[in-house]
Amino acid sequence: MTGVAGRPVTEQAGGIDAPDFVVVDVETSCSQVSSICQIGIVGFKDGRETFAYETLLDPCDRFSSFNTRIHGITAYHVIGAPTFADAHAIIAGHLSGRITVAHSLFDKRALAAACLIHRRDPIEATWLDSVHVAKRAWPDLQSHRLNVLTHFLGLPHKHHDALSDARAAGLVIVRAMEHTGMDLAGWLSPSNPPRAKAPPPAPDGPLKGERIVILGASRDGPLARRLAGAGARIMAVVGLSTTRLVISEDQPFGRFVTAHAQHRRANALRKEGAVILICTETELDDQLSTPDRCLIGSPMYE
Repeated sequence: MTGVAGRPVTEQAGGIDAPDFVVVDVETSCSQVSSICQIGIVGFKDGRETFAYETLLDPCDRFSSFNTRIHGITAYHVIGAPTFADAHAIIAGHLSGRITVAHSLFDKRALAAACLIHRRDPIEATWLDSVHVAKRAWPDLQSHRLNVLTHFLGLPHKHHDALSDARAAGLVIVRAMEHTGMDLAGWLSPSNPPRAKAPPPAPDGPLKGERIVILGASRDGPLARRLAGAGARIMAVVGLSTTRLVISEDQPFGRFVTAHAQHRRANALRKEGAVILICTETELDDQLSTPDRCLIGSPMYE
């Protein structure tokens, strides 16, 4: 943990442009949401970190054993640390008037409560919830907790350290923009993107009668159009009528693809007796080019 003596850790190049967005994370000392004992703030511009600020804070409140077990901060660590009132001007300077990201909006509520308790002006910012962003970017993940996302995306992360959590949440935003092509304005829009409409199946072809779910690519993308052109009906989710789960070569889940909800659903139905083939896009292409070949799916996806 950085800043254990209560001193702020700040890295910011002089004269840099304002960040595209900033990310904030707080840890609290007890069940009182205002009891901020650590805060981390990280700025991002053009997908790269531009500054970081972190400090321990004297919460002017008790430390509960439950909270301490989570983040490791005790009353001893904050001896001599500034209070929230002391640090308010710095915190507000980083956040006010900017797009401010938090992973869930607990941090927004904590800052508002701390401003009220310490009689400081509220921090006015345009808030963006990175949980909401992650759910829209990767809707099929079973959990969108920050530690799950960092594991899934391969990001370095020390959970429940305010600076590391803020940095990780910012990188989730960066990766979501790269993954979807949606900019910050798009993420701030309250509307959800329309559901992709699958192409109609061709009246005939080697996949006629098959009901295929694609994992790792859209229902209206090139793979879907190719399979529909071969006679397959492209389905949204795995169900009793599904005949095949095809894993796109462009799937973003890597080796965690077997943990995907649709993959687990297909395997569960197979154990109950359903005939659902699980294969990669390449394996299916091989089958289509050699119709007499019997494809049962790659063992790595069983």
